[in-house]
Amino acid sequence: MPKLKTVDLTRRESQIMEILYRRRRATVEEIRSELPDAPSPSSVRKLLDIMIERGLLTREYDGPRFMYFPAAKPEEARRSALKQLVRTFFDNSPGSAIAALLDMTSAQLSAADYRRLNSLLKRAREEGDEP
Repeated sequence: MPKLKTVDLTRRESQIMEILYRRRRATVEEIRSELPDAPSPSSVRKLLDIMIERGLLTREYDGPRFMYFPAAKPEEARRSALKQLVRTFFDNSPGSAIAALLDMTSAQLSAADYRRLNSLLKRAREEGDEP
């Protein structure tokens, strides 16, 4: 799979990507059945074609129809979306994004999550101190 660059997705493209990452692969009709206020099948096909041209999706012929699936691994897509979110809403500050995530939950961090975050924070500080 090609490495996904940071991309800006429209609302509808985001909905389609969410469907495909959850389902792994789907036909036009399967995608359409899950879209709110779904456009016509031809409109969905056109949007999928645009997303293929942009490198977001791929497709393969499966019997009488095409199956569509994400072109990037889920972890690459998550990383790209998160970078865009941090840049847009947190002034490109990962620390502000982390603080917001921790502030919005009432659940306590597990010991394993705490150790993992602590390790990541230490590594980020060490790498940030290098010339």
